[in-house]
Amino acid sequence: MSSMKPTTRRLALASAGAVLLAAAGVTAYATTPGGTTGPRPLAGMRILISNDDSMQAAKASNSDGLGLYELRRAMCAAGADVVVMAPWQVQSGKGTAVTNGGVLTAQRRTALPAGYEDDCAQAPSGGPVYGVCLADGPCTKDSPSATPADTVKLALRAGLKAKAGWSEAPDLVLTGINSGPNVSAQVNDSGTVGAAVAAIDQDVPAIAFSSSGDETNTTFPRINYRANAEFGARFVAGLRQRGLLTHEFALKVDYPDVSAGQRAGAPVWTRVGHGQVVWHAYEQTGEDSFAIGLGLCEETPGDPCTETVEDADSTALFRDGRIAVAPVTADRTYGVKEPHPETLRGIRRYVEHDAPRD
Repeated sequence: MSSMKPTTRRLALASAGAVLLAAAGVTAYATTPGGTTGPRPLAGMRILISNDDSMQAAKASNSDGLGLYELRRAMCAAGADVVVMAPWQVQSGKGTAVTNGGVLTAQRRTALPAGYEDDCAQAPSGGPVYGVCLADGPCTKDSPSATPADTVKLALRAGLKAKAGWSEAPDLVLTGINSGPNVSAQVNDSGTVGAAVAAIDQDVPAIAFSSSGDETNTTFPRINYRANAEFGARFVAGLRQRGLLTHEFALKVDYPDVSAGQRAGAPVWTRVGHGQVVWHAYEQTGEDSFAIGLGLCEETPGDPCTETVEDADSTALFRDGRIAVAPVTADRTYGVKEPHPETLRGIRRYVEHDAPRD
């Protein structure tokens, strides 16, 4: 079945609400869930949200999908019509993996996490949340999950039409907010980024959002997700107003840790770095068995953790505390010229000069 194509007119035109934005794209709007007062810069826009952390949001660590609900909240508050189709279980590190056989079930969640029940009450679709499992029938607690890329492909090729009545592709796919940054070499493993790449493969614009956490523990503060999500709504509104939403490449946005009260540094245009941030180690535990270990890298000159790219996303995020924005394409051909230079220049100008500051 062929994918649904977005209409040029819907991608190019800004709504009346978006026109009300100031030139910098940072005018305040109502962020009260379900509220109707104030400018709504994303009014008339249809957005699909997915992630790689699942749609469960049940762990005390906030690492299994809470960021998704904050992103949904912010987009609906800005006036968008939102549908969520996300993995049933945590799928972190799945990259662009897809499932090649079996049956996928998109099961609607009836009881949303506390505090997020009415966030999309005013949206035309009502903001439904679907978890996608690999099962021929209802998803159960232990059902295997669809991958992040599975959920986006399913949504764009059949799921949104069947479940939300959207006969055309959404205007935008958002992925995240991930529980942890996706920078440097780990971008290739990221299911958050992989889901965004799946969207641009279907000619739908996509942005992948990731949030830093407190490195001293395993909990991801809600305040980081909320700051990232509300920045994201303003960021999307500015792109929309300027006609810069594109399916030529995805955008990757990594937001710094602000849980201690510090402000996020201004957005900066970056490249995906080459260093390793998370180290994968394999320790033999039996004749044929190896335990997988994960750890954060420390900068040691000359080792694989060292960042060698001058304008790397990881440097901007960790050293400078800035919001790191980078373009990501599915084209892995070595040595090709930079694709779509005019679009890239336009978005870079926006990021460096006009994007919202927190």
